[in-house]
Amino acid sequence: MTDLIDKLHWRYATKKYNPAKKVDAEKLDRILEAVRLAPTSSGLQPFEVFVVENPELRAKIREVAWGQPQVTEASHLLVFAAWDDITEARIDMMFDLTNEQRGTVNEGWEAYRQKLKAIVAARGQQGNYESAARQAYIALGVALVAAAFEGVDSTPMEGFDPAAVDNILSLKERNLRSVVILPLGHREPEGDWLEGLKKVRRPRGQLVTTL
Repeated sequence: MTDLIDKLHWRYATKKYNPAKKVDAEKLDRILEAVRLAPTSSGLQPFEVFVVENPELRAKIREVAWGQPQVTEASHLLVFAAWDDITEARIDMMFDLTNEQRGTVNEGWEAYRQKLKAIVAARGQQGNYESAARQAYIALGVALVAAAFEGVDSTPMEGFDPAAVDNILSLKERNLRSVVILPLGHREPEGDWLEGLKKVRRPRGQLVTTL
C-alpha cells in the first residue's frame, strides 16, 4: 500500500506529454482491465470505453476540447461514454451474462432483476443516464489509480463539448453519450508548468470525519 500511496503522490493532471514516448501495450491492457473490473451499481457496467488511436479523430476532438494539447500529444486517448438510458434490454443483457457465467439461476437474483427494471422505469431516461454517468466516473477513478500504479501519466478532462464528441465518434447511433476523456502517456517536464510542484490537498482532518 505504501507503494501505491507513493504513486498517488507522484501523479498529477499532466499538462504536457512527450508524443514520442508511448505507453507499453501491456500497461495499457492492465489499465483497461482495471476499468473492466471497476465496481458498478448492480454490476451493470453502464458505459463503454473508446481507445481513440486515429490521429484525425483525435485532432477533431481537440478542436472541441478547447484546443487542449494533451488530447493529441498523449500516447492514448480514452473516452468514457455512458449509456443514454438503462433499458430493460440492457438489464437483461447483464443479468443473463451473470447467469451464464455462474452457471446457475438464483431466485433472489431473478427477483432483483424485476425490481431493478421497476426502479429504472420510474426514474426515467435522463435519471438513468445520470446514474450511468456516475458509474463511468467510478471507472475513471479506477483508471487513474491503475495508471499511477503503472507509472503512466493521465489527465482527466471534462473540458470538451460532449455533443460534438458524440457526433465525432458516432456515439448516438450506439445509444451512448460521452462523459469524460482521459489522455494517457508520459510527461514532458519541459513545458509542463505543473510538473515538479508540490501536490496540494486539504489536511485529512478537514476531509475525513469519524462519527
